[in-house]
Amino acid sequence: MKAKSPVHVIELFTEALNGGDVDAAMALYEADATFARQPGEEVKGHEAIRAALEQFMALEPRMDGEITKVMTAGDVALVMNRWHLEGTETDGALVEMRGHSADVLRRTPDGGWRILIDDPWGGGV
Repeated sequence: MKAKSPVHVIELFTEALNGGDVDAAMALYEADATFARQPGEEVKGHEAIRAALEQFMALEPRMDGEITKVMTAGDVALVMNRWHLEGTETDGALVEMRGHSADVLRRTPDGGWRILIDDPWGGGV
């Protein structure tokens, strides 16, 4: 599904993550995207981002969030999102994470939007 706006990208990503659908999540990323797996650790490109997202999805997460800021300049947007995630480790231990993401998105030639830079840890707390 084509994301109609920067906010729609974040909504679709949340749906994909909560549904365990890595393919739907990956469809939201530019081919040359960068993703912060954890603070200070970046991966680039679909293969590396897919591997990172598969680790998150193995937790069977439930994520919710609140968009706190959207700024656009032409075909580029910055979206700030306060998020909270709960999941379960393979040993049954509860996992809880939260952060304030900073995501840079780019409008595609067909008018949709995709993620260029995804930093779940980049917006402060």
